[in-house]
Amino acid sequence: MAADQTYDERFVHFIVLFNVDEDYFECHEVMEELWLEEGRNVLYQGLLQAAVGLHHYRNDNFSGAVKLFTQAENKLIQYPDAMMGLDLKQLRADIASSLTPLREWLERDAASSSAPPPPFAPFRLVVLDEELRQLSKALAEIPLENRLHGED
Repeated sequence: MAADQTYDERFVHFIVLFNVDEDYFECHEVMEELWLEEGRNVLYQGLLQAAVGLHHYRNDNFSGAVKLFTQAENKLIQYPDAMMGLDLKQLRADIASSLTPLREWLERDAASSSAPPPPFAPFRLVVLDEELRQLSKALAEIPLENRLHGED
């Protein structure tokens, strides 16, 4: 990562919500604000969709998860393997690893209930940039409630 790379605090918070808290709904809330502010950046949208896909998957909305993971794949394929301090190649592989069994289950087994759905398996954003890793680590030390609502 270039030495002059700076990270918006919301981007760092998104990573902590995704990797540490596994709070994919709040990931969506945080990233959507940044996405809109940054002119609907397609990379941010792909990251947001990956988080929402996990949210749907965890909550047994399998068709919603497939839809969002597919949209995330279509956005993230446009980018190099590493960008914004993240390993996008690994993220694309993790999305595909979740998407494939979900698609197969929906096509083959969902209507008949002959087999249980694939178990939820969260994945992490792989942080490549040391500065981003340190920013994320520091933010993760703040309790979730304080990060979401501030100290009143």
